[in-house]
Amino acid sequence: MSRVVFDIETLAFPFDSFDPSQQEYLTKSAKTEEERQDAIGRLALTPLTAQVLAIGMLNPDTRQGKVYYQGPGDPPAIIDDGLVTLTPCTEKEILEHFWSSVVHYKQFITFNGRGFDCPFLMLRSALLNVKPTRNLMGYRFSANEHCDLLEQFTFYGAFRKFTLDFYCRSFGIRSPKEDGITGLDMARMFSEKRYREIAEYCLGDVKATAELFKRWADYLAV
Repeated sequence: MSRVVFDIETLAFPFDSFDPSQQEYLTKSAKTEEERQDAIGRLALTPLTAQVLAIGMLNPDTRQGKVYYQGPGDPPAIIDDGLVTLTPCTEKEILEHFWSSVVHYKQFITFNGRGFDCPFLMLRSALLNVKPTRNLMGYRFSANEHCDLLEQFTFYGAFRKFTLDFYCRSFGIRSPKEDGITGLDMARMFSEKRYREIAEYCLGDVKATAELFKRWADYLAV
């Protein structure tokens, strides 16, 4: 079966870029300055207030992959002994490349894709007038088309959820968080023009997800 693992990184738009009514709406539940800052910190989690910074894709069987990312001025690169390409482009181009690629795979694999990556990508694409090539939010209770590992490891919500980092450490898989970078660092890294590092961090998440998928496929898939 042809399959692909994918993961996204997002970047919130500056709070000042929203008009006053939007700012009020986004922080209306905040009663303290700490709660207000927390609400602003969550803007990267929705496609109406954030953009796609990078999408990493990896075939878990061939180890061939690609990362499309916002990297103004960065040259394209080939890494991992020629198996992975890094392609800087605009956000709209990132989405167009993703939809052109994902349509060719029978199965796609994510970690919390149903809860974040997939709806984010579909709605963000609509906002930028990019047409999705497939429905990423299909039938939930089957891993045949979409294997969301968070759904699988919690048995569709029967058990407590853990982060990708926690699952990786528990299964003895190297987590990209071990390098001291998390999704919370994306805004700072982007402002520092560390675009390639963002792309490689995204790729690290994809590789970790691919290794976690192998454990699930070997020992839990029935």
